[in-house]
Amino acid sequence: MPLAVYILGLSVFALGTSEFMLSGLLPPIADDMNVSIPRAGLLISAFAIGMVIGAPLLAVATLRLPRRTTLIALISVFGLGQVAGALAPTYEVLFASRVVSAFACAGFWAVGAAVAIAMVPVNARARAMAVMIGGLSIANVLGVPLGAFLGENFGWRSAFWAVGAASAVALVGVTTLIPRIPLPEQKPRLKQEMSIYRDRQVWLSIVITALAAGGVFCAFSYLAPLLTDVAGLDSGWVPTVLALFGIGALVGTTIGGRVADAHLFGVLMSGIAASTVLLVALALFASSPVAVVGLSFLLGLSSFYTAPALNARMFNVAGAAPTLAGATTTAAFNLGNTSGPWLGGAVIDADFGFEATAWAGAAMMVLALVAVVCSLRLQGGGRTRRVTGSPAAVSSGASAKEGTPVRQGAAVEACADASPSAG
Repeated sequence: MPLAVYILGLSVFALGTSEFMLSGLLPPIADDMNVSIPRAGLLISAFAIGMVIGAPLLAVATLRLPRRTTLIALISVFGLGQVAGALAPTYEVLFASRVVSAFACAGFWAVGAAVAIAMVPVNARARAMAVMIGGLSIANVLGVPLGAFLGENFGWRSAFWAVGAASAVALVGVTTLIPRIPLPEQKPRLKQEMSIYRDRQVWLSIVITALAAGGVFCAFSYLAPLLTDVAGLDSGWVPTVLALFGIGALVGTTIGGRVADAHLFGVLMSGIAASTVLLVALALFASSPVAVVGLSFLLGLSSFYTAPALNARMFNVAGAAPTLAGATTTAAFNLGNTSGPWLGGAVIDADFGFEATAWAGAAMMVLALVAVVCSLRLQGGGRTRRVTGSPAAVSSGASAKEGTPVRQGAAVEACADASPSAG
């Protein structure tokens, strides 16, 4: 695995810490900015929505720009967004800094994923994505608890300064270690890249990713009150259980990244099925502290076990548009990160209790599993799938079949069984 891929993982650590650390900083932010906690919570929603919008928008805007230069610009803007947040005199300025940071974060994810895929062989795609997602897992294990610690002892602004410093380190790494990836002789065309959305497999991948992410975050977003109000644990246990979830996520990412390249659909089906069972168990045994703690670790493992496969699958079905493939995956994950907590809040508001979030999450997982089966059947049980492409797609590592390098030439053969006729 190239060292540059690990630099991208380090960058994602900074991005992920900023995205999730506000869950432990809302009370001090609300007090300092003189707003309610629900209004402070809008800062989290603003980031997620900014990711959904920013990923495809920035992917299109930077389509013809050099990849390395784009990454440098985006991590720089992200770091400046953290500085702006640390210095924000009002809630409105802080809100704006979160939106700007989210756009830069989304763009970096999209372009960074395409760069990681371009630097490795086709049969190492999932492993490369596992390294990037590993940065996100470590952010949950170390970055988020560290942000809460800094906020508790040195004020919430110190957490923003710390992420800004991590962004500066990532900037140095990107500048010095990411190789220059030459643009293809035939520059990418927006019309060609957008053509991936004619493929039903692309839309199925979006649905699978959004439902799989939404299912776990439907329950995870409300894990703290479930631990204290239903399981009866002291609030001091919350950071420990969140860290256990993050450790499980790191283990799951590592295992999934090593297995998914050879058994992509197997990882998707087994991981989503396992998450469904674990969410049902969480709902049934929510009043048992021992069960909830153990299930939190296992849920982190099962949900992130599928993450490399979800990323690799999108690049396999949208190989003709690697930049938009990364952007689409980023948007799909954040659709889940937005819809899952919304559904969880809806069932709580309906007085079904905190344990009902696990039932709702399990329902989303079942739908994700159905979509995986549909995708597998549409592909003909794993038969070779041809992808419309250009020399740009070929040079960036697009594949005609998962795990099989494409044939070099003027173009990859036209879409066959998995894609509807484009005319």
